Amino acid sequence: MNLNEDFWDHRYKNNDIGWDLGQISTPLKTYINQLTDKSIRILIPGGGNSYEAEYLFNLGFKNVFVVDVSQTALDNIKSRIPSFPSEQLLNKNFFDLNMIFDLILEQTFFCAIEPRLRNDYVIKMNALLSNKGKLTGLLFNVALYTERPPFGGSKSEYVKRFGNCFNIRTIENAYNSHESRVDQELFFILEKKTN
Repeated sequence: MNLNEDFWDHRYKNNDIGWDLGQISTPLKTYINQLTDKSIRILIPGGGNSYEAEYLFNLGFKNVFVVDVSQTALDNIKSRIPSFPSEQLLNKNFFDLNMIFDLILEQTFFCAIEPRLRNDYVIKMNALLSNKGKLTGLLFNVALYTERPPFGGSKSEYVKRFGNCFNIRTIENAYNSHESRVDQELFFILEKKTN
C-alpha cells in the first residue's frame, strides 16, 4: 500500500475520514488548557483537519504549524480559520521537515504511517524537538489493522520504541477519551533526552 499524497488527498476529498472526530479530542484539549507560554512553537504532524490547531490558534497560540501531505486537509483548515497563517500550513511529507519545535502533538499520525517507518518516526520526532522539547498526545493501545491504517500498537511497544530517545514522563490509559475510543488509547508525554 502506498500511503502517499494521492492516497490521503483522495480520502479527504471523499470524506473517507473515519478517524476524524470533528472536534479536538478531550485529552489534548485538557493538556492544551494547562499550557501557559503562548509563544512556544508547536507542530501537529499529519494534522489533517487539525481541530487542535484551530483550538490553539483561537486561544492565542500563534506559532502553531500543521504538516500534512494532503492539500485538501490543509485547505479545510484555512477555510475554517481564514486568519490562520498560510505559511504555517505545510504541504509536505513529515519526514522532509527541517524545523525545531518546543512541542509536538500526536493525534492519529503514528497509527497512519506504515509500521516499518515507526523507528524513523521516533528519530525524526527527536530531531524536530528543541532541548527538553515534548512529544505529547494519544496512541492506540489495541491491535487494529495490519494491512491498512489505522495500524495499532501497545504500551510495551511504545515504551521500548521511544525509550532510547525520550524520557517517558507518562504513558497511561486515557481517562477522558472520546466515546468512540474509550479503553483504546494511551495518553503520553515524552521529553527529549539531552546529552
